[in-house]
Amino acid sequence: EIKINENDLLVKGKNLEKKFNISKVLDVSVKDKMIVIKPKSVTKKTKMIWGTTRSLINNTINGIVKDYEKKLELIGTGYKAAVQGKNLKISAGYSHDVDYPIPETINIKCPNPNTIEISGHDKREVGQIASDIRSIRKPEPYKGKGIKNENEIIHRKEGKKK
Repeated sequence: EIKINENDLLVKGKNLEKKFNISKVLDVSVKDKMIVIKPKSVTKKTKMIWGTTRSLINNTINGIVKDYEKKLELIGTGYKAAVQGKNLKISAGYSHDVDYPIPETINIKCPNPNTIEISGHDKREVGQIASDIRSIRKPEPYKGKGIKNENEIIHRKEGKKK
């Protein structure tokens, strides 16, 4: 369900409601179950805002219909992760475990100690959290140890030669 006020777009799902601010240089309307976005005047700046707004509205609607997901893999001896209450505890080769606080809008699961599944309604937030967790220990190019995205390819380097 979609409602349009003056400068706001309200998207309602089964149990979620999201509000989206629309730029004043755009006209947004709903026609035949489609959202139509048009600029009031065509300039270079309004074209940029037009495309970005279309993409953000699309991501908001898709996030309400189906959650966005990212999967991370921990590669390395002793590298593991576990959800403990509202924290994600990551053991990634440091002398201490790293605790990452889980936001309320995001779901994080660890089906096994070497995998982290992140899901949520906001595409930007899911990607940002996946990036933050990956930055705890990025994959290194010699042995490939670290936290990587599920479909990421690590280009390995050749070691020292004698």
